[in-house]
Amino acid sequence: MIRAAVLSFVLSCAAALSASAQEMLAPNPEIEAVIGSQFNAFRAEDVIDAWQYASPNIQGLFGDPQNFGRMVQQAYPMVWNPAEVDFIDLQTFGAIIVQRVEVVDQAGNLHYLGYAMIETEDGWRINGVQVLQAPSLGA
Repeated sequence: MIRAAVLSFVLSCAAALSASAQEMLAPNPEIEAVIGSQFNAFRAEDVIDAWQYASPNIQGLFGDPQNFGRMVQQAYPMVWNPAEVDFIDLQTFGAIIVQRVEVVDQAGNLHYLGYAMIETEDGWRINGVQVLQAPSLGA
C-alpha cells in the first residue's frame, strides 16, 4: 500500500513537472535548511524529527513517522543514509517549487532528486521527492 501511494504521488508530480514551464529561482537558504535538516534526521535514524519536515499532505498520506520512515528507507535509500548532499538549483514548474539536490550514496553512486516544496504556516515543508534523470553534460 505504501509503495502504491508513493508511486501515485511521484507520477502526479512527474506529470505536473513535465507539463509546466520551468523558471530558475535564486537559492533559498530556508528551503535548503529544511531539506538538510531532514537529511540529518535520517542519518541519525530519527524518523520523528524527519517527519516534522514533511508537508501535511505527506503526513496524511503516511499517517505516522514509522510508516514514513519505512517508506524512505525502502524507496529512497540514498536519502536514508547519504554520504554527500549538494544543493544544485531551485526551479518553479508552474506553481510547483522544486529544489534539485545531488546525493552521493554510501556506495559512491550519484543520484539527482527533485524536492517539491510548499510554504505552510510553519514554514517550508517537503511535499514529495522524485528521482530525476542525471543532467546531461555539454555537447
